[in-house]
Order: sequence, then structure tokens, then C-alpha cells
Amino acid sequence: MLKFLARLGLGNFSKRYDYDVGYMRYMLDASPAAFFKFAKLTGLARHHQAAPKDAVFAAKLVGAIAEDCGPCVQLVVYMSREAGVATEQIEAVLKRDRAAMNADTALAFQFADAVMRRAASSDELRDAVRAQWGDAGVVDLALAVQVGRVFPMVKLALGFAKTCARVRIDDAPVDVVKEVA
Repeated sequence: MLKFLARLGLGNFSKRYDYDVGYMRYMLDASPAAFFKFAKLTGLARHHQAAPKDAVFAAKLVGAIAEDCGPCVQLVVYMSREAGVATEQIEAVLKRDRAAMNADTALAFQFADAVMRRAASSDELRDAVRAQWGDAGVVDLALAVQVGRVFPMVKLALGFAKTCARVRIDDAPVDVVKEVA
């Protein structure tokens, strides 16, 4: 019965976000125990307590971009839009255009990017995040950037990350910039 409900939920998720959940179906078939543990990450992925949604989704996008070539990034774009994040903020993160980011998006982007690169500036940026949103804000962004990486990496490890896709916002293609040249 649980597997049936999980399949139903995966089908609904796939339709809602136009996302291939084949790797999750594979996991459900191969190891239901692992699947149900992995599924608990979705609650963690939705967590945010102190940092504003623009900041949390900026961090999620940075994490997904680091590990993916399109489908998982597109999923985070859809979820960002659904949460009410402005198109221009999403596009600014995808293009690494800090000048187009609002203050919340820029701070989260810089922090997440520094963490991803293990940059020396990550301590200074963590302090800035803490000053802005407290310790809970640091936790929000730390989880957002890292959980944003988990899904594409599991998909890759299971052999399902075979296609790249052009990221779009409201049907307009966006050129995603992974790193500063």
C-alpha cells in the first residue's frame, strides 16, 4: 500500500513540475526502505525559518546549478516561481548577475557560492547572514545550498542524469552561468 501511494505521489509530482522522477521510481523498486528515508529529504528541502524566500531559493539554485545541467535546476526554478520569487531574482541567480539581485538574494547567493567554492570569504559572509537573519538564517541557507545538491547527485549516481536541458523561466530560455569566467 505504501509503495502504491508513493508511486501515486511521484506521478503527481512529475506532472506538476514536468520532471522525470525515474530515478526515484527506480529507488522505490530497488530499495523501498532507502526510498522512504530519501523521501524525508523533501521536508528538509522545504525548510526555511528565518531567511526570506528570495534568499533561500537563491541558495537552492546555487546548489542545484553546481551539480546539475538543467532538469534539477529547472525544478528549483519552478518551485521558486511557485513560492512567489520574482522572475528577475531567479534570472539574476542563474546568470550570476549580482547587480540585478536584491539585497537578500545577493547575500544568499554570495554566501552559497562561497560555501560551494570553499572560499575564504565564506566566514565573513556567514557572519553577514547571521547579522541579517540570525543563527536560524545561517541554518536555512546552509541546508538550502546542500540539500539543493543532494537530489541531482543521487540522480547521477543511480545513472539517471543522462540528459541536459535548457533552463526556462516562464517559457523564456535563460543561459545559466555556472562559474565566473
